[in-house]
Amino acid sequence: MIILGAILLILGLVIGVPVLYTIGIILLIVGLVLMLMGRAGRGFGGRAHYW
Repeated sequence: MIILGAILLILGLVIGVPVLYTIGIILLIVGLVLMLMGRAGRGFGGRAHYW
């Protein structure tokens, strides 16, 4: 999710499509939050690890 967010963020900047830029930022933030929760040992959605 983090990689997809980064790709969409870069594509949104290069192509100039604000929707891709916005979706990229959202996916990047959600991916980072889920990764931090997984590393902290807190389960999310019934899973012990995000991956």
